[in-house]
Amino acid sequence: MKRVTLELGGKSPNLVFADCKLEERVLASVAECMYNTGQSCDAPTRLLVEKSCYDEVLKIAKRAADSIAVGDPEDEGPHIGPLFDKIQFDRVQEMIKVGIEEGANLLAGGLGKPEGYDVGWYVKPTIFSDVKNDMRIAREEIFGPVLVIIPFEDEVDAISIANDSLYGLAGYIQTGDPERAERVASKLRAGAIHINGSGIEYGTPFGGYKQSGNGREGGTMGLEDYQEVKTLHGLFSKA
Repeated sequence: MKRVTLELGGKSPNLVFADCKLEERVLASVAECMYNTGQSCDAPTRLLVEKSCYDEVLKIAKRAADSIAVGDPEDEGPHIGPLFDKIQFDRVQEMIKVGIEEGANLLAGGLGKPEGYDVGWYVKPTIFSDVKNDMRIAREEIFGPVLVIIPFEDEVDAISIANDSLYGLAGYIQTGDPERAERVASKLRAGAIHINGSGIEYGTPFGGYKQSGNGREGGTMGLEDYQEVKTLHGLFSKA
C-alpha cells in the first residue's frame, strides 16, 4: 500500500472587483499569469472581472501583455522564456487555435512564435477576452502564457463562475473591501486563496480541491501524510 500526495492541475480564478486598485492589481495579475511562461500549476489563468470596470480592465490587460518581453532564459532580466518542449508548445498552440474557433476575442498575442524567435519553443503572451466559462480555454489547463478574461455581474455570479471548474488549486481576489475579501474567500472551493497579491507564506500546507490533487504538502499537514496513528487502550495509570 503506497500512500501518495498528489499536486495536480489548476485553472485558478482571479476575481477582480471594481473597488480594488485597478491599475496596480490588473498589471500584477497579468504578470502572475505569465510568470514562468505560464508553466505554473496555480497560475491565475481565469481573470473574472466585474462588468462595471470590464472595459477599463481590458485596456490595462492588453497594455500589460504587449509590454511583456520574450527572451533567452539564460539571460537575466524581466522577460519570459520558451516552453518546456515541443509537445507543450504544440498543445498551447492548439488551445490558442481552439479559443479563436470558439469565438473568444483575441485581445493580445495569438498563434505562432514571437517575432525574431524562430528557434525554440517560444509563445506569444496571449489574452482572450469576452470568454464564456463553458469554453474549452476556460475549462482546460493550458500551461502556457495564455489568460482568459470573463465578465461577471456581481459577487454571487463571480463566486459561481469561479467554483464552476474541475479544479480547485488556488483562487485570487482583488478588492479594496476587507469584509468582501473574507466573505468571498470563504466561499471559493480552492486550497489557497491569495488576496491583493499576497504570496504563499512559509510553512503553510499547499494543495487543492477536486481534480487539483489529494492531500497537502508543506506545514504540519504535509508531515501528517507520512505518519501512522497509534492508539493505546487500557494503559495502567501511574497514580
